[in-house]
Amino acid sequence: MKVKPKDVSTIVILSKNKQGTKTIQVRTRHIAHLKYYAMCLVGVIALLVGSIFLLRNSIQKREQEKQLLLAQIVNLKGQIPVELQKQAEENSAQSYIQAIESKLKKINDYLRKRGLKGFSTKSVGGDANAANDKLTDKEIYMAYNDYLTHVVNSVAFTPMGYPRISSMTSSFGFRSDPFNSAHAEFHPGIDFKGNRGDIAHCTANGRVVSAGWAGGYGNCVRVAHSNGFETLYGHLSRITVHVGQKLSVGDKVGEVGSTGRSTGTHLHYEVRKDGKPVNPVKFLTLNN
Repeated sequence: MKVKPKDVSTIVILSKNKQGTKTIQVRTRHIAHLKYYAMCLVGVIALLVGSIFLLRNSIQKREQEKQLLLAQIVNLKGQIPVELQKQAEENSAQSYIQAIESKLKKINDYLRKRGLKGFSTKSVGGDANAANDKLTDKEIYMAYNDYLTHVVNSVAFTPMGYPRISSMTSSFGFRSDPFNSAHAEFHPGIDFKGNRGDIAHCTANGRVVSAGWAGGYGNCVRVAHSNGFETLYGHLSRITVHVGQKLSVGDKVGEVGSTGRSTGTHLHYEVRKDGKPVNPVKFLTLNN
């Protein structure tokens, strides 16, 4: 469609430096409606400003409602019956008691593997001293829990109990030389009666530091534990562990025999502290 000259208006644009002019042709009816266009633009801007204002008020209102709800929750917590609060505390206390009983059961498991009688887990008690009166139930149970964790580790890594359940045939200390009764010798361990092939058990968690022939000990295994303890198992007919191997309470270290300087089938067992032999009898039960 061809535009008639009277329907077109020419707009002349002059530059400030007067170096030239530009002309733009616009339909005349657009110029006539220019004020309506401006009014529409102002309306759109006003609508956007109003929307922002309403949105801001909505956010502030929601924040006020949130704070009111939080205040109501705090108020409701304060109105919880004393009985319910006591019940919640008792439930928390029960969880700590269960943790304590779990550790006692673990201790008992270590002791039974050593041929010892375990602790009773039917009840849990403590010292009824004045210090406990200053602690809450939760703090007392947490103290017991931490203490028993220490006990578990101590029992696990301290040589205790029997490497095999049998009678002793020779004790710790000076004795007559079994090869020459006219002479005395120092026996650095205790001997347990046994038959060839009977299992010798490790008496504490640890790591094998030697496993092989060791002179008069014959086939011998040494296991290092924590706190400077070592255990030694001598005269074995067969060794079933290797150097560097980690062992747990009750694990098999070898089989009873009569290798090395031995007069008969038995298990020679030693406990050493910082490299020096100590009487293993002190570690056979908790009462020694």
